[in-house]
Amino acid sequence: MKLQTSMMAFAAIAATAGMAAAQTEIQFWHAFTGANGDRLVGQAEAFNASQSDYKVTPSHKGNYSETLNAGIAAFRAGEQPHMLMVFEVGTATMMAAKGAIEPVHKVMAEAGIDWDPDIYIGSVKGYYTTTNGEMLSMPYNSSTPVLWVNRNKFEEVGLDPDMDLSTWQKVDVALTQLKDAGADCPLVTAWQSWIHLENFSAYHDVPFATKENGFGGTDTELAFNSEAQVAHISKMGEWAKDGKFIYTGRRNEGGANFRAGECALFTESSAGYGGISTEAEFDFDIRPLPYWEGVGNAPQNTIIGGASLWVMAGHDPEEYKGVAEYLKFLSSPEVQAKWHQDSGYLPITAEASELTRSQGFYDSNPGTDVAVIQMTAKEPTANSKGLRLGSFDQIRGIIDEELEGVWAGDKTAQEALDSAVERGNALLRRFEQSAR
Repeated sequence: MKLQTSMMAFAAIAATAGMAAAQTEIQFWHAFTGANGDRLVGQAEAFNASQSDYKVTPSHKGNYSETLNAGIAAFRAGEQPHMLMVFEVGTATMMAAKGAIEPVHKVMAEAGIDWDPDIYIGSVKGYYTTTNGEMLSMPYNSSTPVLWVNRNKFEEVGLDPDMDLSTWQKVDVALTQLKDAGADCPLVTAWQSWIHLENFSAYHDVPFATKENGFGGTDTELAFNSEAQVAHISKMGEWAKDGKFIYTGRRNEGGANFRAGECALFTESSAGYGGISTEAEFDFDIRPLPYWEGVGNAPQNTIIGGASLWVMAGHDPEEYKGVAEYLKFLSSPEVQAKWHQDSGYLPITAEASELTRSQGFYDSNPGTDVAVIQMTAKEPTANSKGLRLGSFDQIRGIIDEELEGVWAGDKTAQEALDSAVERGNALLRRFEQSAR
């Protein structure tokens, strides 16, 4: 009996081992940590549990820039993952990496997956498709900037937290009142280039760069030193000088200040919802991003930040079948709705947005639909469908450096933006040569 029991146990172990060996592993390199990193891992675990053919293995490779660089280095060494998370400003770089990627539309078609690219929201899908409408990478975490309001901070200084903040003219008045009433941090921002130049340009329907912001060709030139952008950055420089705008850093350093209750207003990604709703010990509102009344065609639509998933070349067809199955899983309404509700990232499909609404999430969490409305209320224009610029991660670094000169009072807005355009165009010319 003992021998029979042992043989049965051995057989069970062997069967389990054989099942594990039969699984095709899919390597997924990403840039997420914290709560969203846990959610990303949870998605992979849910997919792995839903079937037995494939196993998705997520690996964190650093921040967005570090993950992109790791993917490029791995490809050159022949050790690339199957999927690579790349932030939106790396799109042009990935497109120019000839032979390094497999377009998503090709992967899905060759895997025989029933997949319709039209399920994705137009303003999101357009960022990652060719001029012929063929999807190159799959949108994953997409967000857009909004205005976060610390209601308690307004009440502390005797201001109405429900005051109209829809335009920068009205925000200007509020900042003065907050400062005069003793607020130490009236306004803080995250991602200054993304919000106050890239999205500012789209929202006011003015060009950030020529050739439809780079969608029309790599011979594009930067154009964000025009009257509208200069006026906005100049006003922010005045706010910085007067202590109404507090600069904390190039990325999302200001998020800690806002979540701690120190700041009254915060321009940040809609994806800040996950952290703010968890950490903030104060009442907050989510408002649309302000616009300058009378400037351009504002309000047009804002553009996305975040990342998409690129499929790397050099793998076997069976492995690509697993990649395709996982991308289909991630795009399902149920997965997307949960991702949107938990993280604050946009639902990348209309079905996920409709499911979220039908579940009563927007009614229970007022303001969580602001980003969706802001992105979809108007059809994107040539100026508001996004950016496709080579070397843009480095160009953002130049913009950050020049903006810091304005906040410190060392440069005028015109001087800083003229310099950023000149320096950035030099990088664009080098990218244009390398992409030929």
